[in-house]
Amino acid sequence: MSSKVLNLLFCGVLSFLLASCNEPHIETRQVITQDDVAIEVARGVEILYSDSAVVRVRVLGPVLHNFSERENARQEFPEGIRIDFLEADCTVRSTLTAKKAVRQQDKGLITVRDSVVWSTAKLEKLETEELVWDEKSGKVRTEKFVKVTQPGEIIYGFGLEADQDFSYWKILVPKGRIKVEQLNDLKQ
Repeated sequence: MSSKVLNLLFCGVLSFLLASCNEPHIETRQVITQDDVAIEVARGVEILYSDSAVVRVRVLGPVLHNFSERENARQEFPEGIRIDFLEADCTVRSTLTAKKAVRQQDKGLITVRDSVVWSTAKLEKLETEELVWDEKSGKVRTEKFVKVTQPGEIIYGFGLEADQDFSYWKILVPKGRIKVEQLNDLKQ
């Protein structure tokens, strides 16, 4: 290439660069709304539910992920959850633990999964892989396999309905052994 062509090319590039530097600076601002925030993370969480100023339920979890999406708002406990159902004097009536949980705020449902264990002060224990707690009705249910252990007996089955404090429960399709003495006591 000749020097004239190089000079012309150099001048063209230089004038382009200078012209682009003279453009007025346009300021941009980014507005962040609640919908833009994908997730909030909390550690060492304790949530208390009360009725008439009396604490009835305590929810504990090492990590809480709060998703504030409008159409699917939820809280997830990816590292486990413990739910204590309390008496009026704050003694624990029963405890529910699981490795994972999801609370759907708009539906008032908490679904616990993976190694679910629910034990009571009466030495009753429920084991299953999934339970759904309806906060509004105070009922707990599952369609999965369940194992209920009580002093002297074990009952297996599929499906369960119960009160949130485990004072009343029934297995929908039971299997297992029930003490005959208890049946005789009911007949009297």
